[in-house]
Amino acid sequence: MKIIVCIKQVPDTNEVKLDQETGVLIRDGVPSIINPDDLCGIEAALELKDKYGGHVTVITMGPPQADVALREALAMGCDAAHLISDRLFGGADTWATSKTLSGAIKKLGYDLIITGRQAIDGDTAQVGPQIAEHLGIPQVTYAQEIEKLENENAFVVLRQYEDRYQKIKIKAPALITALSTLNSPRYMSVGGIVAAYDELEVKTITYEDIKDFVEQKDIGLKGSPTRVKKSFTKTAKGKGELHEVPDDEAVEIIINKLKQHYVI
Repeated sequence: MKIIVCIKQVPDTNEVKLDQETGVLIRDGVPSIINPDDLCGIEAALELKDKYGGHVTVITMGPPQADVALREALAMGCDAAHLISDRLFGGADTWATSKTLSGAIKKLGYDLIITGRQAIDGDTAQVGPQIAEHLGIPQVTYAQEIEKLENENAFVVLRQYEDRYQKIKIKAPALITALSTLNSPRYMSVGGIVAAYDELEVKTITYEDIKDFVEQKDIGLKGSPTRVKKSFTKTAKGKGELHEVPDDEAVEIIINKLKQHYVI
């Protein structure tokens, strides 16, 4: 069983600040971490490997410094790691990113793809489902539990909704997006850290390596149909009005306010 886990190195959002004039993120001095949902995706893959056997490959698209996140995944127990990095990939939105990742995944081969539900720096939850669509394979999002069926190339996934759960059988090859509540990611072992830095290799995939699987017009800034015009933090709301009145008067006040703002 070949499992590919897609991860993303993101800025620790507890430390991120915005430039109030330009509206862009200030990344200087901000530590980077593996996206939390993606960590649970790594753990899910490793648990499947521990129980059923298999090979776990972790991939990420990003600049050279994303090598650190991949080596952390190797130290947790992943078997191989690939950094998808090329200047041609720069400026990609979710569509172009998923196109690029799909090309790399086609080159590597797979039975199961696991991604995090969404990244904490973008919160779009789009890349995982888009990869499945590009590859033409079934997908299950918001996975709370994942089990492989014995003697069958299929999985049973418990999918979380806001008010209920749905149990779905999905045949491989397939893609699953993991929730942060799926599991508790294991720690890196000392031996794993040594192996990740001294014995294992993080291989780089450039556009030349995947040009047979994705067209150049579909990657990077040129292949991105969306643009981020501006990022900004929520501003504090003004002090509200407090009315200590009987219920019938309160209802009348609320209705009048809604009419003033053309809500009703």
